[in-house]
Amino acid sequence: MSNTIYVPKDAAALSVGADRVARAVVDEARARGIRLNVKRNGSRGLLWLEPMVEVETSQGRVAYGPVSVADVPGLFDARFLEGGAHPLHHGPTEQIPYLKQQQRLTFARVGIIEPTSLDDYVAHGGYRGLNHALQMGQAEIVKAVLDSGLRGRGGAAFPTGIKWKTVLEARAEQKYVTCNADEGDSGTFADRMLMEGDPLALVEGMTIAGIAVGATRGFIYLRAEYPHAHRALNAAIAAAYARGYLGASVLGTRHRFDLEVRLGAGAYICGEETSMLESLEGRRGEVRVRPPLPAIKGLFGQPTIVNNVISLASVPIILDQGAAYYQNYGSGKSRGTIPFQLAGNLKQGGLVELAFGVPLRELLYDYAGGSASGRPIRTVQIGGPLGAYVPASQFDVAMDYEALSAIGALLGHGGIVAFDDTVDMAQMARYAMEFCAVESCGKCTPCRIGSTRGMEVIDRIMVGDNRDKNLVLLEELCDTMLNGSLCGLGGMTPFPVQSALKYFREDFLKFRNP
Repeated sequence: MSNTIYVPKDAAALSVGADRVARAVVDEARARGIRLNVKRNGSRGLLWLEPMVEVETSQGRVAYGPVSVADVPGLFDARFLEGGAHPLHHGPTEQIPYLKQQQRLTFARVGIIEPTSLDDYVAHGGYRGLNHALQMGQAEIVKAVLDSGLRGRGGAAFPTGIKWKTVLEARAEQKYVTCNADEGDSGTFADRMLMEGDPLALVEGMTIAGIAVGATRGFIYLRAEYPHAHRALNAAIAAAYARGYLGASVLGTRHRFDLEVRLGAGAYICGEETSMLESLEGRRGEVRVRPPLPAIKGLFGQPTIVNNVISLASVPIILDQGAAYYQNYGSGKSRGTIPFQLAGNLKQGGLVELAFGVPLRELLYDYAGGSASGRPIRTVQIGGPLGAYVPASQFDVAMDYEALSAIGALLGHGGIVAFDDTVDMAQMARYAMEFCAVESCGKCTPCRIGSTRGMEVIDRIMVGDNRDKNLVLLEELCDTMLNGSLCGLGGMTPFPVQSALKYFREDFLKFRNP
């Protein structure tokens, strides 16, 4: 009889020794004469428990973590292959409270299947969406995506179905589907986890998009800093070609769709769709002036879908279960689910997929367990380095697009970075300007010059040089950047600065004139 265990090969797990643990488990089993089948899955998203080893038992999978090499002999002594008691034992994986309360739609397979196994993917519901799509008309597919309420998960939250409808109605001999996988926001890792843990979901979603709008070629624009995702995507694409899910005749139909991965060069600005298109075409990543929109004139001047990883990977379940099923999750105009990424000073960092509308406080305390330092959480930054800082007095806000917008914040890609009461918000405001100065493509003056002047103004405030006058100047500079920048980098950099000034002004007022 062979025992089966799962050890993640997700980058987060690898960074804390998952490969070493897997080898130690194999070596220990061999030394004890135990037959063992080790499967490498994606991460379940409980990152504080990585490497989390799961054992397949008659009662389902049982979790142990975080496991180190030194723990392995003791696990065998405790009969962990039978689910035996041990200090690292967490019981049935699906019953761990952090995971049990989630509503996993897009991440339903992540951590469960072997990521690049097409058989495993199909056995767990994969490609049902594509099969349904192949029996529908193009306009019908687009309508399903539109009716589902799916909005862009990359940050802009633009309705996905409207983009698709625009590309469908555009007349052109060649159309493209592009996926922006240049996930550069601090505190975000959902795209990476999906691409490493269930890459075929993205492949299927892009294939459906191509069929829906008449596009025959697709490109995944992946950040170079994701080598594990790169390998997983290439393996998944090769498997899809080998079984007829990609190529000249998708599953024997008249539809053609070819897909490949292109690596970026590490520019944050390429998270912006037109900069990404410039880079894909072999040029320096710079923002394009719009109009025309990419849906009309995008890659190589042709109509192009530009969507984020999570947006596209959410499409298969919509086509499989129907628009109403997906639309039933969420609140207001924020429909479906979103993977929240909990990072920063938190006890239990990780990924939590829930329907829109969950209170921020629930994520911070019920899931994340409060701060890792044990001190009060003073603020969180939502939506990456350009997101506003939300003070503790607003932690009851609902996590959806409209509710956050109402308090001057944004959801972005769903990243949440927490800070305890030792944080210096003047320093954090300066960091926002510094980040923009470093990452600006340089095309527009408000972003290129404004961010550098912003650093200088904050530096003067922090040494007490004409503090009050410079505070006024900083607010005026933020207004200029907000209204005069070509894209969201310069236009959103003021958000963290303005929110720091609004809610934590005491951190700026402590500096007195010398």
